[in-house]
Amino acid sequence: MADTRGDCPDPSATADLAAAMQAVLPALAEFARYRDGCAGAALTGWKGVLQEPLPRHGAGPDAVLALLRDVLIPNGLRTGAPGFCGWVTTAPTTVPAVAAFSAGIAGPARMLLQPFNLLEDLALSWLKELLGVPPTYQGLFVSGGAIANLIGLGAARQWAYERHGLDPAESGVVGLPEPRIYTSTEVHRVVHRAAAVLGLGRRAVVEVPVDADYRLDVGALRELLRWDRAAGRTPIAVVATAGTVNTGAVDPIAALVELCREEGLWLHVDGAYGLPAVLDPETAPLFAGVAAADSLVVDPHKWLATPVGCGAVFVRDRDLQLRAFRLNPADYLDEAGDDERGRQLQGLGLQFHHLGLEQTAPARGVTVWALLKEIGAEGVRARVRRHNAFARRLAARVRASPVLELLAPVTLSICCFRYVPPELHGPTADQALLNQLNRQVLRLVQGRGRCMPSGTVLRGAFAIRACYINPRTAAADVDALAEEVERCGALVWERMQGRIDAQEAQMDAQ
Repeated sequence: MADTRGDCPDPSATADLAAAMQAVLPALAEFARYRDGCAGAALTGWKGVLQEPLPRHGAGPDAVLALLRDVLIPNGLRTGAPGFCGWVTTAPTTVPAVAAFSAGIAGPARMLLQPFNLLEDLALSWLKELLGVPPTYQGLFVSGGAIANLIGLGAARQWAYERHGLDPAESGVVGLPEPRIYTSTEVHRVVHRAAAVLGLGRRAVVEVPVDADYRLDVGALRELLRWDRAAGRTPIAVVATAGTVNTGAVDPIAALVELCREEGLWLHVDGAYGLPAVLDPETAPLFAGVAAADSLVVDPHKWLATPVGCGAVFVRDRDLQLRAFRLNPADYLDEAGDDERGRQLQGLGLQFHHLGLEQTAPARGVTVWALLKEIGAEGVRARVRRHNAFARRLAARVRASPVLELLAPVTLSICCFRYVPPELHGPTADQALLNQLNRQVLRLVQGRGRCMPSGTVLRGAFAIRACYINPRTAAADVDALAEEVERCGALVWERMQGRIDAQEAQMDAQ
């Protein structure tokens, strides 16, 4: 594939885009069929091909495209396979993926007077309407939940300090004795890192006990607030999780709204995974009060299945967010005089760089726009309802099995369970042995590649955990997971009892 522009001195190809895409499109289409299930090739099958010294002279575009076609794509990450239900991630569906590629070529940045700039704002508006976020809230697309939570808590920090006549964005985090952020023990650990980056420190995050359903205990929070105020500390915010990554639990948002108003605290809702469940009539009541939160987070690259790298944060007070994150004036950025009648470079367009951490940023909104334009709000609702029903279906299958045990209530689309052979039933069973058994069961299930759950630990018990957000998953894949755990569990238990060896167990599993 040669560059047709003879006057272009750069050695990198800048033409023949169609030919380059055609070189890899068949491989991508074949990969996306997931004929081999969830398990990719072993690391030894491709690592040696890619590890090499820095090339002194380039191999040329054809060689690179051949490696993409023959090595990278066939061995890519199979999070889109129908049996994949691990963690809280999936592969993008077709149209958002094509939209992301198109933006990379035709809208390589979100700024200036061009369609991808407009769609950044339009997609945020659509997302607010979809999820019940007030239209007056300021939205911002970011790379994911980690940065979205950082921005939401950055706004909380600014608000809390300003109430004491301080400006942390200008003067740093000084003058407020021992600031505190309260959240449940089930919170995503990016909240602790956000506190560290914001200068509050990881120890500023106070973990509140949870109830039997893994939801933040509001009574315990009240006691901690009373205790900390008496000790001279400064409560500034509460983080509620709308869909924990362990079990899918939703903290009591309405009660936390009321408490935060009483106590004069900022309420931040991390709905990176679970916020779209507000669309399911069966789970919508769990989200009562969410529109009264001061800031909210959602990750379109989770349940909406846009390409990874698309999170969103919404903040009640735009001016406050600007004070927290604005850039100092720069001569090279003339932000005055945008004219919609002008051409692309005659104005910065809708501006987002004063609202977060990034200056130059990709156009992310186009992927959300593409998904919502393609399937609409009702399409998203149907997906969420189907996935929530999958988790309940699996739970019912677990309850009906003599060798499976449910380990947590099913709230959204996550189901946590384990294998329990008859010999280990009952309250006096060896929990350490059960944990060892289920870790090996999970490893065997994953190695077979038919289904790909992940694992977690719930109150000391190791759980096999399925999270359904994958658009390609069907009811048969849900049933297959229960079958796989039963089969692999029996084989691992036989091996642990010394009745068969590891090699026999592996062969039987195949």
